[in-house]
Amino acid sequence: MKKILLMSISLLSVFLICGCGKMKEKDVLKELTKKIENSKGYHIIGELEITNAEYVYEYDVDVAYQDGDYFRVSLKNKTNNHEQIILKNKEGVYVLTHQSLQL
Repeated sequence: MKKILLMSISLLSVFLICGCGKMKEKDVLKELTKKIENSKGYHIIGELEITNAEYVYEYDVDVAYQDGDYFRVSLKNKTNNHEQIILKNKEGVYVLTHQSLQL
C-alpha cells in the first residue's frame, strides 16, 4: 500500500513539474525584459573581432555596469595581450592604456 501511494505521489509530482509552468516565447521575453529593467548592474564577458582592410583584430571583452551609470570596459588584444580599460566613476571617465596599467 505504501509503495502504491509513493508511486502515485511521485508520478503526480512529475506530471505537475513537467506539465505546469511551460512559458510561451512572449512570456519569456516579457519576464526577461522586466528583470533587465529592474537590475542594478550586470557583468558580460565576450569576444570582439574587428576587420580593417586585410587585418583582423581579436579582443577579449569584459564589461561591468552598475546602476548610476558607472561602468568598466576592458579590451584585451588576443595577439599581444595589450589591454585598454575605459572606466567611468564619480570623478569622471578614464582611459587606461597598456603603459599606464603597468604603473
